[in-house]
Amino acid sequence: MPFPIEYATATQDFYNFMDDVKHKADFHSFHVTYTMVQGVFQTFRSRVTVDEALKFANCLPVALRALFVKDWDVNQVQKEFESFEIMNEDVKSLRSDHNFSRDNAIEIVSSVLLNHVEQVYFSKMMDNMSDEIKLFWNYKSPNI
Repeated sequence: MPFPIEYATATQDFYNFMDDVKHKADFHSFHVTYTMVQGVFQTFRSRVTVDEALKFANCLPVALRALFVKDWDVNQVQKEFESFEIMNEDVKSLRSDHNFSRDNAIEIVSSVLLNHVEQVYFSKMMDNMSDEIKLFWNYKSPNI
């Protein structure tokens, strides 16, 4: 098998994603952007099964996949999906003393993420996920 291009371009792909989130959130630095993205990933991850999380992670670009699984306690009690207001507060709880995540962090990250995944592969995965997962990522099947 040839060397996958996604590994060769991982750093630039990650930078492009973070830059898009930074601009969409109107942030001044990648530090606050990183914390918000990590908070969104952890908030989502805490509400899905390990199987669902791994299927989702497999659709992410390499560096985002690594960030998604970083520091994951797979034995953590699974939370329920709640209102976006409550889940966005969960995002803000990561490093809460210096977390500047927006009140609509999930919506910001999800809108940017959908532009940085392989669309066909991502759609096939999402079409087999729960409505709560689709809502979290604001996913609408192209087949609808």
